[in-house]
Amino acid sequence: MTGQTLIERLSGVLADAFERMGFDRALGQVRLSDRPDLGQFQCIGALVAAKQAKRNPREIAEAVAQDVRASGAFDAVSIAGPGFINLSLRDEDLAASLEAARTSGGAGAVARAHEGTVVVDFGGPNVAKPMHVGHLRSSIIGDCLQRLGRLLGYEVVSDIHLGDWGLQMGMLISEMRRRRPDLPYFDASNAGPFPAEEPLSLDDLQDMYPAAAARTKEDPAALEEARAATAELQGGRPGYVALWRHFVAVSRRSLEADFEGLDVRFDLWLGESSVHDRVAGIVERLRAAGHAVESQGALVVDVAEPADPSEVPPLMLVKGDGAFTYGATDLATIDERVSTRHPDAILYVVDQRQHLHFEQVFRGARRTGIATGCSLEHVGFGTVNGRDGKPFKTRAGGVMKLGDLIAMARDEVRKRLDEAELSGDADEASRDDIVNRVAVAAIKFADLVNNRRSDYVFDLAKFTSFDGKTGPYLLYAAVRINSLLAKCAAEGLAPGAILPPSNDAERSLMLVMSLMPDALEDAWRGRTPHILCEWAHGLAQEFHRFYQACPVIRETDADRCASRMGLAVLTLAQLRVVFAALGLSVPRAM
Repeated sequence: MTGQTLIERLSGVLADAFERMGFDRALGQVRLSDRPDLGQFQCIGALVAAKQAKRNPREIAEAVAQDVRASGAFDAVSIAGPGFINLSLRDEDLAASLEAARTSGGAGAVARAHEGTVVVDFGGPNVAKPMHVGHLRSSIIGDCLQRLGRLLGYEVVSDIHLGDWGLQMGMLISEMRRRRPDLPYFDASNAGPFPAEEPLSLDDLQDMYPAAAARTKEDPAALEEARAATAELQGGRPGYVALWRHFVAVSRRSLEADFEGLDVRFDLWLGESSVHDRVAGIVERLRAAGHAVESQGALVVDVAEPADPSEVPPLMLVKGDGAFTYGATDLATIDERVSTRHPDAILYVVDQRQHLHFEQVFRGARRTGIATGCSLEHVGFGTVNGRDGKPFKTRAGGVMKLGDLIAMARDEVRKRLDEAELSGDADEASRDDIVNRVAVAAIKFADLVNNRRSDYVFDLAKFTSFDGKTGPYLLYAAVRINSLLAKCAAEGLAPGAILPPSNDAERSLMLVMSLMPDALEDAWRGRTPHILCEWAHGLAQEFHRFYQACPVIRETDADRCASRMGLAVLTLAQLRVVFAALGLSVPRAM
């Protein structure tokens, strides 16, 4: 299957028919039918065409159906209700397309020449702060999008956009000076070189930040001291720059370990500091061009539009005290990305509650010409909540650390495996590997199966179940297919050409398999990974029904046996393709 997905091909046939009747080709859009008893697919274009032409919709549907029948693309074409066009494929065509997928590689994923570069900005943790459950959705959704984009042929560059600059760094420097004034970094006359060995541990760093935050909140003098240290750091004071680099290095090792626990990786580990030298120039450029203007002592860019249903405030670049804002840093980051990487799109996978900020930044970037030729998109998401409907926390009421969350999932998976008497004969290392893969799948799938715009309740017992719409259920389905194929091989059986379906169970499985490319494309277009989760769960369920209704090893017809093995092989291959996009990894056994 190359060039087009199944839905695209079928829609093309209907579009041709509508066009020949003088209507817009868009009316030929085909979708999976809500009434499989009437047909596998459905088109409602005749209803829309009837409104436009002020004609009887059924009359238009009949004319389109007659044209489509002549194309020979469908086994059955019928009309229902006021003008619904119902369509079913020929079994031979369905089998032929899957056989091509089985033998050509890629498991049926459409081979496209997607010429485009996409930057995916996600993660966003801060130096000196441990990752917590609030980083979960950005990390998982962002990673899925980078994987999916690459699978579909895009050049994808992922950037963690580390919070490593600003007042928080000055706060840490001041706190370090308070605790260790003897360190060489605080000697203003010392231009280096400075010790390569880090003067603090991760525990030190994570203890320092809340102490510094509390101190600057309570003591105006401490706040002023932190601001002064920030200014000196940003001015390039050698000792402060060297100390800051230690802060970043210590934090990065911890962050890499947390991301490794989720099997998430980044191409770039750039932070807000990476565009520090660019910000002043951007602001001056916008001022000189008349885009940035004075307003109540601040420098802003007007981003309001006449059609706004409610007021959209100006994008502030410089505060009244002369400090640059996050808005200025974000514009500088866009400018850097556009000028050095020339992306077609930049996706920001960030909490939906930040939507107004990104709307202001994107409008500012477009209005000032910074983002010319580049699409900017906020891929917002809801929150992870506890059973009380509020953001998920520890039992003590604190923010749940990501590492602790993963450890909890592993413990729960071990318990589930014991209850189900699975992997009991595995050695300790193998069992640990199984536990880790299943735990990560449980966490990731639980997040991705929800529409990203929605909040969801974190329920570890539910997410780690081997029944229902869960990551462990899908992994177990893949392991069972692997086991079936191993048993077939032990019997001397081999997969062969996929034949037209002999019953409804085979037909239903084959239909779901034929729609994998559409699920991949739809998930990418909408930035909606839950579409892939739904498809994968549906495929696993259909395979289970197929396995119950269609003997494989016991099938006496050799060609039919080989065909069913071929279906099993392709099912497993398709699950692996989608698992790779979702960031799930199948263990060898359970």
